[in-house]
Amino acid sequence: MANNKSALKRIKTSAVRTARNRKIKSTVKTAVKKFQDAAAQGSEETTEAYVKAQKTLDKAVAKGVLHKNSAARKKSRLAKKVKAL
Repeated sequence: MANNKSALKRIKTSAVRTARNRKIKSTVKTAVKKFQDAAAQGSEETTEAYVKAQKTLDKAVAKGVLHKNSAARKKSRLAKKVKAL
């Protein structure tokens, strides 16, 4: 356990940040999965899902949850699937 006030504060803030980052990562995974499902079915919602997935990846980068190159790689892979359809 923490021995001083600053250590207690760090524990609390890291818990809050961890929860926020986990939520953002989950949102990104959900958006990407919805896109992949739509692409697999070949439905008309594929482009909408693609745009939403891109947007969530960009937001995650802006908030510092994902590295920009990691998001760029994921967006590139999604774009390849869109072009294949």
